[in-house]
Amino acid sequence: MNVAVYDTYVAKKNGGTAHFDVVVPEGTSLEQVLGFGREFLRSIGQEGQPLSAQECAFCHVEPAADAVRQAIQQHGYFIKAMEGCR
Repeated sequence: MNVAVYDTYVAKKNGGTAHFDVVVPEGTSLEQVLGFGREFLRSIGQEGQPLSAQECAFCHVEPAADAVRQAIQQHGYFIKAMEGCR
């Protein structure tokens, strides 16, 4: 399975930036990707922050690792949290 990776930078409510990747099956629509990103933002208390193609940009396609594939099978997507996501 190949996955598309969307590199995402969102301004946080209290300042700073949440940096994470939204990883989805190749061919997933941008609207779905943004929806998954919004779900993640809600989960970290950042609901309502702007999230569009400007903040969430396609980066590349890669083969899915086992953990990513399992998360996608269960939830439809995988989030790789990096900086400022806690």
